[in-house]
Formats: sequence, structure tokens, C-alpha cells
Amino acid sequence: MQRFENKVAFVTGAAHGIGRATVLRLAAEGALVGAADIDAEGTAAVVAEAGSSVVALNCDITSTASVEAAVAATVERFGRLDVLANVAGHNLALEGTDEQWGRQYDFTFVGATRCIEASLPHLLESRGSVVLVGSISGEVALGTAPYAAAKAALANLVRNLATDHGPKGVRFNVVAPATVATDRFIGKEALLEELKAIYPLGRVGTGEDVAAAIAFLASDDASWITGITLPVEGGLTTGPGHVLNLL
Repeated sequence: MQRFENKVAFVTGAAHGIGRATVLRLAAEGALVGAADIDAEGTAAVVAEAGSSVVALNCDITSTASVEAAVAATVERFGRLDVLANVAGHNLALEGTDEQWGRQYDFTFVGATRCIEASLPHLLESRGSVVLVGSISGEVALGTAPYAAAKAALANLVRNLATDHGPKGVRFNVVAPATVATDRFIGKEALLEELKAIYPLGRVGTGEDVAAAIAFLASDDASWITGITLPVEGGLTTGPGHVLNLL
């Protein structure tokens, strides 16, 4: 499929995990991609794999100036912007002090708004699409309250933005992954094996699983879908029956 031929995407968190998989998926479907991350070595590796359709960009989503510069560089390089995929995010494993709550919220929620604000003028021109990466932790109680609360805020954000900008042709959606086997599980392979048992589909997710959902929501295949949160979670939240059967 070439759903993104002649389209341009800006992807944050592009060096690893879901972000890397998203860059490669969009590029494989014809997109020109600005791959943004603070890890220059990681983004260079993505470019080496994807080829000339991808440009590596240094970007710190906690800095408005950095985000604006990276979006501007993407538009300058490729001439337009059709898709924002904000994947950058991290569970800071915080205990809940004022400073810790603020750091998590700034990184997860305000970082997303920085990317949206920088991209929106271009997306209004192209009648484009925004996909934010939330978490299933933002939908159900799975612990780590600061992270979960910041991710949950993204769902309300896109509902409001979808309402505001739908008449102008711009769509906003969230994907909410559960356990995904990314770099943060290196050295914790035994834990991933244990976690498989709680998923009805019998496995944890991959970056490619989430990237496929992002690509769908960003594409014209989802042209009548906006303001939603799409769980990508292997059946984890279908109900307690499966987990109870394991006990």
C-alpha cells in the first residue's frame, strides 16, 4: 500500500520502539518523514534503514523552540506537512511529589501540545491528521498515577481539538497501547514472558503493532474517524475473565 504517497509526516520519539516503527511504516507506505528525537545516533540509524525519504531531526519536546525548529525543518525540506505522529513519551516512574507530577505532565501532555501547536498551521493547509500515542494506563487503572493521568489527558485533548478543527478538515486521534516489547525491556525478557499470560491474544505487543494503528488513523482510510482513543492492547481490557482463569 502507498497510502502516504506525496504526503509528509513529522514523527517524534523516532529513534526507538514505537516511534522508529512508525517512521519505517509511514516511509514504506510512501511518506516523506521528519524523524525527530533527542537521540541523534538513533535517528541516524533510522534514516540509514529507511533511506532518503526520511530526514533526521534533533528535537526535545520539552522545549517549544526545539519543537518549532524541527517542524519548520521538516516543512522546509519537504514542502508541506500532512501528518503529526507524536510518539515521544516515557514513564518517569515517579512517586508523586509536586515536581515529579509537573515533570511527567510537561513531558507527556504539554510536549504533545507543543507539537500540535507547531504543526497545526501546516496541517490546516493540508487538511491533515494528528495521532498521539497515549497508553492503556490512561484508560484503566494499572498503576503509576502521574504517568497514567498525563496519558489520560491526551484523550480529552483530542476530543476537544477534533471538535474545534473538524470543520477545517483536520483530524485528531489517540492510540492507547498496552505492553509493547521496546528497548525499555532489554534485560527484562523474563518479565515479558510472564506478561504474555495476561493477554487473551497470548503475546505482548510490538512497535509494529502500534505503528500499524497509527498509520491507519493517519491515513485516508480513517477519514471519517476523529476524536477517538483506539486501544491497541491484545484484549487486555476485554474483561476480568481471562485474568481470573489464570489464577
